[in-house]
Amino acid sequence: MFHQSSFGKNIKMSSTAEISDAGEKILLLLSFQKSLYFMKEREVRMFYREYQDSNEMPDADRKLVEEAVIAASGAYAPYSHFMVGAAILFDDGTVVRGANVENAAFPSGSCAEKTAVSYAVSNYPGKRPVAIAVAALSGGTLTREPVPPCGNCRQMLVEEEQRQGYPIKVILTGKDKTIVIDSVESLMPLRFTKSNLL
Repeated sequence: MFHQSSFGKNIKMSSTAEISDAGEKILLLLSFQKSLYFMKEREVRMFYREYQDSNEMPDADRKLVEEAVIAASGAYAPYSHFMVGAAILFDDGTVVRGANVENAAFPSGSCAEKTAVSYAVSNYPGKRPVAIAVAALSGGTLTREPVPPCGNCRQMLVEEEQRQGYPIKVILTGKDKTIVIDSVESLMPLRFTKSNLL
């Protein structure tokens, strides 16, 4: 016999058995509890701020966006002509820039965010990054929509955020709007981290 009391909770299972011993019948009642586990559904939500007018933004964020645009103008993108710049702000006000660097062997190129993070880690090991801004130029002008980091760059930014132990704000800008996300982790909810190596 099988009874289910309610979905996802403990159920009681019982069975009977007859054992014959020297002509006598012994009736055994076996009863036990067993927990069944069912599939779970989880929801991931992401919150961000969206600015239609850059003048509404905090001064520090707006200035970092300007630095990202300057960085994009120095990108080396002879193949895609898609120039991306990233600017990282440290807690002491220092700003470093990075741009995408393409290569005829396409996988050998480097994204702007990756370039900026690598430069920051190599040259400012004692400083803590608090924000990164990303901007892209296409045809020499800022793209209409903000350009988010690719998966590889998100993974690299997540590692840096976790290494520092503090959230890193992400600012993505375009002609039509600017998006501000309080933490890199929001960009990559199912991220690969050092805990996955254990």
